[in-house]
Amino acid sequence: METIKIQGISDADNIIKLEIPVPSARQAYELIIVLQPVEQPALDAMGYPIGYFEETYGSFRDAPLERGIDLPFETRESLE
Repeated sequence: METIKIQGISDADNIIKLEIPVPSARQAYELIIVLQPVEQPALDAMGYPIGYFEETYGSFRDAPLERGIDLPFETRESLE
């Protein structure tokens, strides 16, 4: 027995379509489905979770991003 946890979002017709990978073709499987609503975070006017930017601001402070060296451009044959 294998447990697979998948989250889905219902469409406008209140339907969730699932695609579940299985180990072998043409094999019968018993599925047990438990519907449990997931609490959605409150969103601001632009669609971001409230407090998102306050929580993520400065997250690279200890490991700043560095730009690597510039590589040479690829030389290609001209079109005639």
